[in-house]
Amino acid sequence: MAATIKPQTTPRQGCEFLNVKQLANRYGVHPATIHRWVKEGNFSKPIKLGENCTRWALSDVEAWEKSQREAC
Repeated sequence: MAATIKPQTTPRQGCEFLNVKQLANRYGVHPATIHRWVKEGNFSKPIKLGENCTRWALSDVEAWEKSQREAC
C-alpha cells in the first residue's frame, strides 16, 4: 500500500504568503490601495502562484515595512 502524503497545514518559516485582503487589513486600507501602491512602485511586487492566485511573500512585506520605518 502506498503512503499518502498529507498537505502541509502550517507554512514553513520563510514560506508564508498573504493575500490582498490580509494586506489591506494589516494596513487598514482598501484592497485597491494595495494594488495602486504596487502599480506606483511604492510596495513590494506580488507573486503569481496560479492563474487566479496572487500572493505577497511575508518576508518581502516585512522588508518593505522595515524600509518604511528607516525612511522616517
